[in-house]
Amino acid sequence: MILEVIATCAEDAVVAEAHGADRLELVTAVTEGGLTPGIGLVRQVVKSVNIPVHVMVRPHSRSFLYSEADIRTMEEEARAIEDAGAAGIVFGALTADRRIDEAALARILAASGGMNVTFHRAFDELASLPEGLYTLLRYPRVNRVLTSGGPLPAPQAASEIRQLVELACGSSLVILAGYGLTLETVDRFIAETKVSEVHFGSDIRFGRKGLSPIDPDRLSALSSRLKLYY
Repeated sequence: MILEVIATCAEDAVVAEAHGADRLELVTAVTEGGLTPGIGLVRQVVKSVNIPVHVMVRPHSRSFLYSEADIRTMEEEARAIEDAGAAGIVFGALTADRRIDEAALARILAASGGMNVTFHRAFDELASLPEGLYTLLRYPRVNRVLTSGGPLPAPQAASEIRQLVELACGSSLVILAGYGLTLETVDRFIAETKVSEVHFGSDIRFGRKGLSPIDPDRLSALSSRLKLYY
């Protein structure tokens, strides 16, 4: 079981690695769903930890529909992030009719070099999640999908996530479940969905608040529990 933890600063990254995170999602503006962090922070975090760092590539929080200028910005960000030594990017783009924007996806993939690519929770706004998954399966460079199975918290969409896991079975695309998972409910959720990767943010922070520092004890307890699934 892979545990991905949101990091918003270098201190988050160091604490997360020390207390059991297997991978980081590095973002800024976490209360807006995450935006691209400054390249100085990306470089500092990559130097500070040994676990993979995946960096959000999202220029604004208005929507997941992007203009030509937005896409050019994201291409530049992807190149800079790879140059900084990150292991991957986290990206998503939609069309006005709530399908995956394949033109934007192809351009970001071309700009991402050899990095891993996660399609983020823009996926949960699609008109059809299975159709979206089949689209992503045509792009082997996309390694995983971060999803809660729709607009609701992941524990309330266990059957939808289980369906996605089954559809992706045998491919190189991994379903990374996130949003609304807690230390207390994660065992049942894993049993119901059969996911192999989980994504945690606010639940492993002091007061379970997204802007608080990571709580080392709570993260350690979660990591210890997930190690039972290896």
